[in-house]
Amino acid sequence: MKNILIILCCLLVSPIVSAATSIKAEVNGMVCAFCAKGIEKKLNAMPEGQGAFVDLKRRIVVLELKPQQNVSLDAFTQVIKDAGYAVSKVEKVEQSIVEIKANIKASMKGQ
Repeated sequence: MKNILIILCCLLVSPIVSAATSIKAEVNGMVCAFCAKGIEKKLNAMPEGQGAFVDLKRRIVVLELKPQQNVSLDAFTQVIKDAGYAVSKVEKVEQSIVEIKANIKASMKGQ
C-alpha cells in the first residue's frame, strides 16, 4: 500500500506534459460527407497517426500523431493530394484533435 502511495505522489508531483502533435491542413475540393470520410479513412490508415478529423464546413483536416512519431508535411500533403484534393495551408500544431474540436466549437459560439 505504501508503494502505491509513493507512486501516486510521484505522478502527481512530476508534471506529465504530453502535448499531442497534430498536422492541420486547409483542404480545397471537399464538398460532401463522402469526401470527408475518404480523407479520414486515408489518414487513419497511416501507421504514425492515432486519429484523424475532418471538418467539412471549415475545410480543415487534422492528423493527430502517436507519441514519438513524425510525418513530414510533404508526406501528409501527398496523401491528401493522392485522394484528389488540394492543400492550401499545412502546419504542425501542438494540439490534440480534442483541443482542435474545442477551439472550433468555441469559435462557432462567437459567431
